[in-house]
Amino acid sequence: MSGVKKKPAPTHPSRYLAFDLLATLVAVVRPDATVLFANAALEDAIGVSRRSIEAAPFPDFFLEPEPLRHALEGAQANAFAALRYDAQLKRVHREPLPVHVIVAQTERPGEVVVELLPLEAQARQDREERLIDQAQANKELIRNLAHEIKNPLGGIRGAAQLLELELPSRELHEYTQVIIHEADRLQALVDRLLAPHRRAHVVGDVNIHEVCERVRTLILAEFPRGLTLQRDYDISIPEFRGDREQLIQALLNIVHNAAQALHERIAAGDARIVLRTRVARQVTFGKQRYRLALELHVIDNGPGVPDSIKDRIFFPLVSGREGGSGLGLTLAQTFVQQHHGLIECDSEPGRTDFKILIPLP
Repeated sequence: MSGVKKKPAPTHPSRYLAFDLLATLVAVVRPDATVLFANAALEDAIGVSRRSIEAAPFPDFFLEPEPLRHALEGAQANAFAALRYDAQLKRVHREPLPVHVIVAQTERPGEVVVELLPLEAQARQDREERLIDQAQANKELIRNLAHEIKNPLGGIRGAAQLLELELPSRELHEYTQVIIHEADRLQALVDRLLAPHRRAHVVGDVNIHEVCERVRTLILAEFPRGLTLQRDYDISIPEFRGDREQLIQALLNIVHNAAQALHERIAAGDARIVLRTRVARQVTFGKQRYRLALELHVIDNGPGVPDSIKDRIFFPLVSGREGGSGLGLTLAQTFVQQHHGLIECDSEPGRTDFKILIPLP
């Protein structure tokens, strides 16, 4: 059509480009509530191109646009420096995304920054912080409890041995042997509790796929029939500095737990565990942000973690299996945290996913 001018493509000042490095959703909005700039995370979340978002009224992207309109008006009138509220962001062909909205003024008149924090991400961050605090509390509890148990155990065992020498009847030795045997069993348990804190951290170059293959070999040797252990590796993952033996033990504990939980499916011949490695970019965990991180998933098709212990699976001595010691996941979490990482669990019947996160260089 003649006489109709094409709208020029938006040009972004260099000061906005840093917003593309953020995992949170960010929009810079004009006084008329239209979008001046949308970062890549917002584009991905909504499911439309940045070109379609920019120059459009930003409140229209929300299920209830009025709260944002009022917030933008308040920001333009200098009614506040920053305003927070919860909302629902519309998405193409997907359910609306619950977000925490932060509306803040900038140093430039007429520009307002709107930051959207997905509430699921906030919940995840809260969960991670709880896991870290929980692990630290577990560490102190284990060390103190183990030391308190260790000293009396030696005395109990020694007294039982002396008593055995004095007993006239050999039939009574059966009772002293019970005492000695149980004292030894408790001593072994205490040694396992203290093991991660005694051994020096031996740091070297670690190839995560060599770790996975070592664990895979050990598990298949113990469960040679009825269990499929699949590889799904991203071979581009670089080596990183770490303690190879600790990581082998951590992964072995998780995979071994999964295999034991699959006993019914192993008997039926359709048990499956997947070892999946990926690189995560611009991720935050452990209260810190990392440019790159290893994601190592252990996924099984078992019955899932019982609801009664889901929130406590990394606690010491908590086990969902008859006869389990409840130390495997506790020690795994300890070893991974010594690499500044974290283990998370997402479980439902038919699919359990333990995810190990470790920062990469």
